[in-house]
Amino acid sequence: MSCPETITLSAAAGEAILARLAVYAPSRADCEILIQVLRWYFWLAAAVQEAKLSLKKLRMLLLGQGPQPPTQCEPAASSVSTSSRGDGVGAGDGSAQDEEGARSTEAGLQPEAVASAAEASKPRGGHRPGTGRLGAAAYAGATRIECRHEELAVGQRCPVCGQGTLYQLPAGVEIRLDGNALLSAMHYALEKLRCSACGQIFTAGLPQDAGEDKYSARARAVLAVSRYYLGLPGYRVQGYQAMLGVPVPDATQWDQIEVVGDCAYKVFDHLEHEAAQGEAIFHDDTAVRILALLKENQALLTAAQAHGVSTPTDRTGMHTTALVVKIGAHTAILYYSSRRHAGENLQRLLEQREAGLAPPLAMSDALASNAVADEAAVIRCHCLAHGRRKFSDLEELFPHECQVVLEVISQVFDHDEQARQAQLSPEARLAYHQAQSQPLMDGLKRWLDTQMNDHLVEPNSALGKAMGYMQRHWVPLTRFLSVPGAPLDNNLAERALKLFIRQRKNSLFYKNEHSAYIASVLTSLIATCIYAGVNAVEYLVALQEHRGEVRADPAAWLPWAYARSRASP
Repeated sequence: MSCPETITLSAAAGEAILARLAVYAPSRADCEILIQVLRWYFWLAAAVQEAKLSLKKLRMLLLGQGPQPPTQCEPAASSVSTSSRGDGVGAGDGSAQDEEGARSTEAGLQPEAVASAAEASKPRGGHRPGTGRLGAAAYAGATRIECRHEELAVGQRCPVCGQGTLYQLPAGVEIRLDGNALLSAMHYALEKLRCSACGQIFTAGLPQDAGEDKYSARARAVLAVSRYYLGLPGYRVQGYQAMLGVPVPDATQWDQIEVVGDCAYKVFDHLEHEAAQGEAIFHDDTAVRILALLKENQALLTAAQAHGVSTPTDRTGMHTTALVVKIGAHTAILYYSSRRHAGENLQRLLEQREAGLAPPLAMSDALASNAVADEAAVIRCHCLAHGRRKFSDLEELFPHECQVVLEVISQVFDHDEQARQAQLSPEARLAYHQAQSQPLMDGLKRWLDTQMNDHLVEPNSALGKAMGYMQRHWVPLTRFLSVPGAPLDNNLAERALKLFIRQRKNSLFYKNEHSAYIASVLTSLIATCIYAGVNAVEYLVALQEHRGEVRADPAAWLPWAYARSRASP
């Protein structure tokens, strides 16, 4: 069914048609409109049923295109005047500006210097770093083959002019790429000899580099990375391997991955202990499916219905928590898949924290499931990007009001980016935000209070709820204005969760809690390696080849420390 022609029908026009229908006096035009409405209804029902429409496209079809964002030629949101925003959102009063300016000068920070340093560090022109053509040095894993002249050599007479002699130049480089299976196989044909008298059989030995196990440490590491980083389910790898003539059944893949997990869990335990001493913890949740727990849910539901209750009282949810922890110059990423929420997993981590340490910064959204049992044990920060999103989702419905909030938050994030590119210390960053962002946020707070207190916005409307969210969580949302190093958003945790979301979209579920634990252990180490710039495949190979040393001293085999362990005698 093709999409019918678009019709525009206001509420008043629709009511007029309904009134004429009530007295059985529709006009020909009314009939044509009703025919189009019915066609739209049937087409929309079919499209929704077949899942061909995104929510954004559905809203555009029903409500129209909506206002377009300003282009570079048009005035940006920052050109909105202070008077159009109400009570001093843009700058606050003059005394506050003077006070903040003096504070900035006392701290030795000049906003112009920070902005110019940030501008100078931006790449100019061309591709973004890491994109475009790659040089030969980028192919570090390529097999190097020397190609030499068959007829010419250094010192010979030039075959063209016959006068000069040939001398050496740096080698030219050509790169050729080929396709292979994830796992390759080597077929060894072992010669056998048998004595005609005694019958003794003599079998040739394997080459020294063949190894003792059928699956090498690298093969297991590749399977683990393909499963928990690339998100490839076992049955898909099985089909791909069979296509290229090197079959690896999915059950065999799991057996080999479990061997890697058995070599790695001691390092994961120590990584947990190190993370418990960190100074900043970003955490968030996403859903996960564990078949064994789903069966438990069915049993709980059956038991509840037997007692006349529609839903069980026991917890039935399943969650994957990501904890991204800053430990000095290092970053640890931990995952947990179970019935526990992010706050409960964070609480279990804090129980390993040594006494006497200052409370860590804990960044999350404002959901109650992110809270720990003792909130005094952490310095709670809430994600300002979540607060911003509540207004960006409503920008088409309330363009003026949302523009006020979005403009201020955009400037605050610009200030944070300038501080990051200028490589300010946490204390200098705090002073910079207090000088540049504090007046903006104070003005925004006054404007929000005016909107709500003067009943300019309906509290139960979507806009009123967004404003109420900002008001209720104002202190943790603006923690970056009072605590050195406090982050603005929870993007680190949300990006870390994408690894598990990728697995969920490809593999759908885990069989039991043990397989979910193995996934948590290996994904944690792989993600930490990637964040530290360590080759995850080589790292997992090293854990297997030095299994005894890993168990004896797991601290030396953390992702950022294992290179030193391999270099040590």
